[in-house]
Amino acid sequence: MDTLQTIFERRSVRKYKQDAIPAEHLQQILEAGRQAPTAANRQPWHIIVIGNPQQRQRVAEACNGQIWMADAAYILVAVGLPEVSKKWYPVDIGITLQNIVLAARSLGYGTCWIGAFDPAKVKEVCQIPADLEVVACTPLGVPAVAPEARPRKDWGTLFSVDTYGNPLTR
Repeated sequence: MDTLQTIFERRSVRKYKQDAIPAEHLQQILEAGRQAPTAANRQPWHIIVIGNPQQRQRVAEACNGQIWMADAAYILVAVGLPEVSKKWYPVDIGITLQNIVLAARSLGYGTCWIGAFDPAKVKEVCQIPADLEVVACTPLGVPAVAPEARPRKDWGTLFSVDTYGNPLTR
């Protein structure tokens, strides 16, 4: 699948088949994240790949009870390393997870960016050191549904020409 098609067809998937993901595909998806650009190439992040069903269940519960996440083959927990890049780790994780999400989609898998979680509970479940920060999570698996595209704001609301508020039109 080409890059633009992957971007345009990506959806947040909230229902998964309990199918496995081949190790080769998981490695490609994670490598896409590893290749993400980061400020000064510091790579101030760590991804926990959770495949154990009981651990997936615990993480899903820590994500405000979003139990459906545990049906995916994996849950990825993105952890920021503030001591490596205090200012940029949230942005760098965002870029890294976007690479992961798009790589997953290009291989036919689903994801869903999860920002609704209890950081203290996720840290406890995943044994994450106190000085690190949980930034986001995503299930990663074989979609059981093909969600429709959701509406997007119009161009003039999102883009300006030369100065803020001077709407760009198509």
